[in-house]
Amino acid sequence: MNLNKVFLIGNLTADPELRTTPSGQSVMEIRVATNRTWTDKSGKRQDQPEFHSVIIWGRQAEIVKQFLTKGSSIFIEGRLQTRNWDDKQGTRHWKTEVICERMQLGPRSSRSDGGFSADSQKGGSQENPKQEKEMPVIDIGEEDIKAEDLPF
Repeated sequence: MNLNKVFLIGNLTADPELRTTPSGQSVMEIRVATNRTWTDKSGKRQDQPEFHSVIIWGRQAEIVKQFLTKGSSIFIEGRLQTRNWDDKQGTRHWKTEVICERMQLGPRSSRSDGGFSADSQKGGSQENPKQEKEMPVIDIGEEDIKAEDLPF
């Protein structure tokens, strides 16, 4: 039996950039930072950040572009894929990436615009920060799930 499954909960390290393939398919590569935290033998708290390359295709990539910015939380479920290529000097390069199969947007902040923005970091104005914004409905084109389809 084989299994190639990855779960990540982390934060975007930069604003997402959406690209389009020549065939018109939306795609993006994002970097997600995660932290491993533990207490060493002396009782001191230790942190070790990890940075993951994640490839997101189609409607999910468009959703990330629309709703997330640098610092936003995201949950990724996917698989590992390693690709290789030769550069102009003939040197072989390898890169392991997470190919996103499913994703979920992280919790929204209590700010009125719904999240992190570069403007807010520069001291931009916020009108009525206590006002709650209605959560948008995101249609990713999947069929309805029926109770009889659930395995439990």
